Amino acid sequence: MSNSAQTSASKRIEALLDENSFVEVGGYISARATDFNMTEQETPADGVVTGYGTIEGNLVYVYSQDAAVLGGSVGEMHARKISNLYAMAMKMGAPVIGLVDCAGLRLQEATDALNGFGEIYASQAAASGVIPQITAVFGTCGGGMAVSAAITDFTLMEEKKAKLFVNSPNALDGNYAGKCDTASSKFQSEEAGLVDFVGDEAAVMEELRSLVSILPANNEDDMSYDECRDDLNRVCEDLAGCAGDTALALTLISDDSFFMEMKKAYAPEMVTGFIRLNGTTVGCIANRTETYEDGEKTASYDAVLTTNGCHKAADFLSFCDAFNIPVLTLVNVKGYKADKHTERRIAKAAGRLTYAYANATVPKVTVVVGQAYGTAYLTMGSKALGADIVYAWPDAAIGMMDANAAAKIMYAKEIEKAENAAALIAEKAAAYSQKQSSAVAAAKRGYVDDIIEAADTRKRVIAAMEMLFTKREDRPAKKHGTK
Repeated sequence: MSNSAQTSASKRIEALLDENSFVEVGGYISARATDFNMTEQETPADGVVTGYGTIEGNLVYVYSQDAAVLGGSVGEMHARKISNLYAMAMKMGAPVIGLVDCAGLRLQEATDALNGFGEIYASQAAASGVIPQITAVFGTCGGGMAVSAAITDFTLMEEKKAKLFVNSPNALDGNYAGKCDTASSKFQSEEAGLVDFVGDEAAVMEELRSLVSILPANNEDDMSYDECRDDLNRVCEDLAGCAGDTALALTLISDDSFFMEMKKAYAPEMVTGFIRLNGTTVGCIANRTETYEDGEKTASYDAVLTTNGCHKAADFLSFCDAFNIPVLTLVNVKGYKADKHTERRIAKAAGRLTYAYANATVPKVTVVVGQAYGTAYLTMGSKALGADIVYAWPDAAIGMMDANAAAKIMYAKEIEKAENAAALIAEKAAAYSQKQSSAVAAAKRGYVDDIIEAADTRKRVIAAMEMLFTKREDRPAKKHGTK
């Protein structure tokens, strides 16, 4: 590096980028503030190394904060370097990666530092939906820097040393770090849902490289394609048994079993992540009712939409739509989670997800792998919301509600008088299922395009995505939606 010591900041850049590909920009910049003894402070590169390089040959712009310089705090020139980096990335249409280790605003520079932070926010807002933005937290990411991380598309976090917070745990009324460490990677990934991936520093770097390799460089030039060496017509024999653990199902469908799950620890009943189909990156959203590890069931979930799950899926879908990444949805849902806490926010959350599906113009393929009941099914990428192709597995159930529940409501009087109520319910439920709640019934009405064997899902979805490759969809002119 031209003018930067071999600190942790520069070493992280070397670990992230292709060997000898990094070119530093602004290495001679230092703080120009003179108040509060700043003239006596050494501020090489003003605490942030900025420049560009490649990841598997793909151009990326990187800034890495140096905690050895005033704690990596953001001052006027520090912020200007990051804003200038964004300006370069926008001109070239390449991702920006921030390697964060920052003590926050530099108090000695007061309003100059504050204005600089605002300029970073403005740069990030302008770049949103144009170039991918990724943050990796290795040290402290507090206050305004946490807001910056939230603006970016993906946030990764080192599992032990990294801290991410707006207000530190000890500043929260009735709390302290020993009681509930709200700044920890565990809290931010499992409870807050801000962090997409947690691991040691080497794992975070590997995840960053993998993520860049599958994402488009920008919203116009898609460089995310890769050669497919897998059989396009490969039959997935065991796929029918994966209707519950859809993360496993997506892994089986994908080229060479590649699946990168995002926000795995947050709202695990909703799966979001990326696969490859015929070399193309595809964003995936799926309901999950169980989790398996090494063949053993480790968790079970209700087949319902939750507040956190809806927000998780809506954010992911909006990203895919902004960057023209096609979306595959696997549906297995029977309604909404029903409790007092959920009721406060579920309508708004489900509304966001419904809007995101209806608003997205990318190719959308939906496969009903289990239950698909009520308006919760509509929300999960149904034909009514603009899914281009909808498939269903033979045993899928699609309709207003479970057939037994429907029979009990419609034939309540007859059941009350019947000598064998159970037999009557079973008879009426079977008839209702055949006429209103089966995959065949939905297909006859045009709500399902085809009923496919589970084992054929990979080749049928690939064929659908190939057909939709040149999709164009016009919408009414407007500034933007409000959800």
